[in-house]
Amino acid sequence: MVSVSEIRKAQRAEGPATILAIGTANPPNKVDQSTYPDFYFKITNSEHKAELKEKFQRMCK
Repeated sequence: MVSVSEIRKAQRAEGPATILAIGTANPPNKVDQSTYPDFYFKITNSEHKAELKEKFQRMCK
């Protein structure tokens, strides 16, 4: 019969582990936080709501 410690030892790797990740930090469709309120109000056709837009800009700072 196999013991629990033997199973755990068999499941573990020996030696150092290496992780390699390659990617981009910024996706091509990113929107900068400082320009997001203008972008959002333009795509939602809400540019006439100036008071709400000012409040949203303060929140995004």
